[in-house]
Amino acid sequence: MVPNSPDEDQSRERFEELLSSSQEHAADMLQAAHPADGAAWLLDIDEDDAWRVFSMLDADCQARILEYAEDELTSHLVGRMSTPDLREVVEEMPTDEAADLLGEADDRVTQDVLAALDDKTAEELRQLISYDPDSAGGVMATEVITVSPEMRVGDVVKQIKKQSEEVEGDLGTFVVDEENRPVGYLSDRDLLTNNIHELVEDVMVDPFVIEVHNDQEDAARLIERYGLQALAVTNANGALVGVISAEDASEIREVEADEDIARMAGTSTGQQTRLPILRRVRQRMPLMMLTVIGGVVSAKILAYFTGGSPNAGAAGEGIAQTSDILRYLPLIIGLAGNVGVQSSTILIRGLATGEIEKSREWRVLGGEIGVGVTIGLLCGIVVMVASSLLELGSPMSTFGFSVGAATTLAVGWAALLGCVTPMGCRSLGVDPAIVAGPFLISFSDVTGSVIYILIASALLL
Repeated sequence: MVPNSPDEDQSRERFEELLSSSQEHAADMLQAAHPADGAAWLLDIDEDDAWRVFSMLDADCQARILEYAEDELTSHLVGRMSTPDLREVVEEMPTDEAADLLGEADDRVTQDVLAALDDKTAEELRQLISYDPDSAGGVMATEVITVSPEMRVGDVVKQIKKQSEEVEGDLGTFVVDEENRPVGYLSDRDLLTNNIHELVEDVMVDPFVIEVHNDQEDAARLIERYGLQALAVTNANGALVGVISAEDASEIREVEADEDIARMAGTSTGQQTRLPILRRVRQRMPLMMLTVIGGVVSAKILAYFTGGSPNAGAAGEGIAQTSDILRYLPLIIGLAGNVGVQSSTILIRGLATGEIEKSREWRVLGGEIGVGVTIGLLCGIVVMVASSLLELGSPMSTFGFSVGAATTLAVGWAALLGCVTPMGCRSLGVDPAIVAGPFLISFSDVTGSVIYILIASALLL
């Protein structure tokens, strides 16, 4: 984990200072900055300010920033762009990036932009947009240099020089037959180390190929397994239609890993710490509701097998109430564990990726605690109603209020632990991923259970 450098934090603060005094100067700074930094700065400011500064940039700078921007920022900016401006940006981007960008635009705007492009580019983009975003076709680029087997190495080098501006990155050269089917591959090293008079068919190697409708993860695995610079993508007839680079494979792996982690934590992908609190709550509540349902069912099962508690005098009543409270303990453990894991997972990822800059730590911490407390309150209300109905057949009761209030406090405490533990580990120079797993789960389960039992028991007295 590499924390943000002081220079990066200072640049961000300088940009925000300029924004408050002169949007033109802020735009000049954005124009000169690395597009990845520019995308992060725009994501952190007010949407209207972000649009005003972004609209002052030239099309090339806008295109580079949008290539690095989060989906939320891209959707906002693209949604406010005019058709002519969006067309200029699209023309500055590789086809695969341009297709992703048009996917964020309104359908009518997309069709207007495609109609304004030259026929060849428009057809390539229409084809890319038609593919499943998670398929090989959805992530491939259509710009690729192709040569015939009968050409000589020197002629290939000349062709590459002519087409170098049309092709993104170091993708090598594919050798195709008369029907445009890939039959060989030449890396830049092959071209540099062989005599210029050698025939291509004598120095080329067999290409690696994947069909256009195959899953993007299959493409990424092929590239990583064989250390490929580029992977040919073919249609149903075997003709070359695009290429997936090693850089694309790395991005695919990162996106898929983020999706898996988000699903495990019961949330969504993207920079969670920059989303509004209520939106984060809506994304995480489905998992919490499943946990509540499971906990209520568990309480019902325990009630069935334990039967009625003795109810002789005050002592018997106290024992009965304690037994009723303990039936909801599995629910508390489940909720506290899930909330704590959600918060810690999001913060650990944010710290590891640099999403949480030094200047944003307290803001992020407060936001995540707010999310956890809100989830605890909502779960407490649901548990109050469910427990009242389960125990007494009424949606409101003193018992239900006690269990619900105790649930809110226990879950809020677990959320606080899930936020403070990773931040504390970072301050102490300890990897949060090591401590926040077993330690956090065990500690939040034990302390959450104690808080729940003490609060519920006290409110029932």
